[in-house]
Parts: sequence; C-alpha cells; structure tokens
Amino acid sequence: MPIPARVRGATVWLTGLPSAGKSTLAGLVADGLSASHPVEILDGDEVRRSFFPELGFSPADRDENVHRVGRLALLLARHDVTVLVAVIAPYRDARDRMRQLHAQAGVPYAEVWVDAPVDVCAERDVKGLYAMACRGELTGLTGVDGPYEPPTGPELHLRTDRDDVVACTAALARLVDRLTTGHLDLADR
Repeated sequence: MPIPARVRGATVWLTGLPSAGKSTLAGLVADGLSASHPVEILDGDEVRRSFFPELGFSPADRDENVHRVGRLALLLARHDVTVLVAVIAPYRDARDRMRQLHAQAGVPYAEVWVDAPVDVCAERDVKGLYAMACRGELTGLTGVDGPYEPPTGPELHLRTDRDDVVACTAALARLVDRLTTGHLDLADR
C-alpha cells in the first residue's frame, strides 16, 4: 500500500475582478479538500466584514486589507492548513509582498488569476455592484473606475469566461494538490 504524501499548509491567493468567480472556485475546491486535510477559505467580503470593518476602500485601506489577510493566511498555512484566499487584491505590489512574506517563512504560496472581462463579471454580479457603479451610486469599483493590476506571472490563469466551472475547479484542485504535497517547484520564483 503506497504511503500518501505528507500534506503541508499553503496559501493559494485567488485574485481577479469582483464576480470573476474567486469565491465560487475556492468553495468548490475547499469542499473537495475538507475530507482529506484542513482547509480554510478567507473570502474578501467575509473577512473584511467580520475582522476589519474599519477599513474602507482607499488605496491605503486596500493595501492594509491585503496585508492583514495575508498575515492571517500565513499563520494558518504554517499550521498545515490549506488556505484559499479569495480577495481581489487589486495592486500587484501588495500581492508580491504577500508572496515574499510567505517565501521568507518557507510557506508555499501560489497566485491564481481568476480572469473574466468586466462585462461578464457585471452579468454575474449578484450584489449589484456593477449596476450601482453604472448609475454613479458607487465609485472606485475595481475594474470599472478603480484600478486592477493583473498578475504578470501567476501559477495558474483561469479564464472563467471561456472555461466552465468544472474545468476551472479541476485545474485549481490540481494546483493545490501539487503545492501542498511538494510537487510544485516554486524555487525559481
């Protein structure tokens, strides 16, 4: 009987526009993993509302939110939890700092770009954020009148406008498996 590979903690950061599919994919992968090892989803809306309600949406507050979520993810991952972070994190340098923080701690980290065009995201938007932005009731919406800096070298690029949820979930699950079992070489990052 083969001995299963040791599962170690890791952070997988899903970044992308609002309604691109980050939380949906994180939830589906977490459901599949939860029977085999500890997994936690850090969803941007839930974490902000529950832990950091004092933060707004200015560039400085967005940076601070990413920093706090990244620190929380690192804490969990160091205790062998697979952490799926579903947070927009619109600024590349903030995401790069989280990658560096994990590298310094020796904790595996991967970035996943959950990518869909603004018009597709607006069609999917159950919160009505894009409609509010179009009516002028909301400003600074990432991808509309707020910046989003796409990743330049993500470990995985999911096109949720082109590939169905089953294919995207499978690709994400494969990445998580390779990352948590040590079969993904991140040494050259």
